[in-house]
Amino acid sequence: MLKGLYTAHTGMINEQHRMDTLTNNLANANTVGFKKEGATSQAFGDLLALKIKDASVGTRIAQPLGFNNPGVKIGENYTDFTQGSFRVTGNTYDLALSGSGFFTIEFTNKAGETSTMYTRAGQFTLTREGFLVTEDGDYVLDTQSRRIQLDTLTDSFIDQDGTIYQHDVPVATIQITDFEDYNYLAKFAETYYYPVEGAVITPADAQINSGYLEMANMQVVSEMVNLIAITRAYESNQKIIQTYDSSLEIAVNQLGKV
Repeated sequence: MLKGLYTAHTGMINEQHRMDTLTNNLANANTVGFKKEGATSQAFGDLLALKIKDASVGTRIAQPLGFNNPGVKIGENYTDFTQGSFRVTGNTYDLALSGSGFFTIEFTNKAGETSTMYTRAGQFTLTREGFLVTEDGDYVLDTQSRRIQLDTLTDSFIDQDGTIYQHDVPVATIQITDFEDYNYLAKFAETYYYPVEGAVITPADAQINSGYLEMANMQVVSEMVNLIAITRAYESNQKIIQTYDSSLEIAVNQLGKV
């Protein structure tokens, strides 16, 4: 068995997975509140190689040849939650969080079922009824986990603690939620997250900046450099397989004739 052939094969699969993750980051370079992802790699467990049924050591004796590694396997994806840069919009309902925390959203799926989601994307707007919603029409919740409804004919002012004022009177306070460990957050779509078993909610220290949007926390140039490196690694594994293929062709078609 040609161990290098399988090692190169697993290497190509791993590089393909890394490329898929990276290209998704590039596709969301202009997505508000997007957090870039990364991919990890793991080594297969070392295997003990044995020489068996070999007359030189005895057909009934298994001679250890040492340990070898059959290649690499896809690890886990992770999300980089570092804060992205801010873009000035001047729109009162465009909100960006400075610090750790998430906006709390009432999400409704296609079946009409509601659940609570969390996001850093603060590109909000008002409906005709005055409800504060996301771009997809999901409701933004206040500190009492209620939908926020405002007077559409009155200008609003949003303080850094999330309090919304109309006519200098506090109307509602936007709920900001944070978690003790972001490893217990699962990703949904491009900018939504939801807690899984083990997630612990903690007080948020984020400040709300009205008139700003938090952009994706990635640098296109850095991602392009990584893309080139991944492509070259993929091509290197591909050339190894081509070399093995040429060697096998010689062994089967030429050496067999001697």
